[in-house]
Amino acid sequence: MTAKIDNSLGSILIGEDVLANIAGIATMECYGLVGMASKSSTDGIVELLKKEHLSKGVKVYTEEDALIIDLYIVVKFGTKISAIAQNIIDKVKYSVETMTGIEVKRVNVNVKGVRV
Repeated sequence: MTAKIDNSLGSILIGEDVLANIAGIATMECYGLVGMASKSSTDGIVELLKKEHLSKGVKVYTEEDALIIDLYIVVKFGTKISAIAQNIIDKVKYSVETMTGIEVKRVNVNVKGVRV
């Protein structure tokens, strides 16, 4: 899946990996986050992703010319999850829209675990 922007001079295609990396980096800048988790955790074991593989914790797809971003995260114990999630949603939406010019319709935050 690629995002497409048309203008008078031509078209700009932005790959899914680029969008996922932008969202992953913006997510990691937020307070209360331990790290990104893999999209598919089997047997209840959550794997923390290294900075090189942040895009594996992000799923990006389009719906009616707008992006929907799913994030899979691990949070710090003792922090308010709703505040962390709202901070992540605001940061990711702002970063993606500012860098690409593509509207973000929705950001879904999936908390896969809590770590001390």
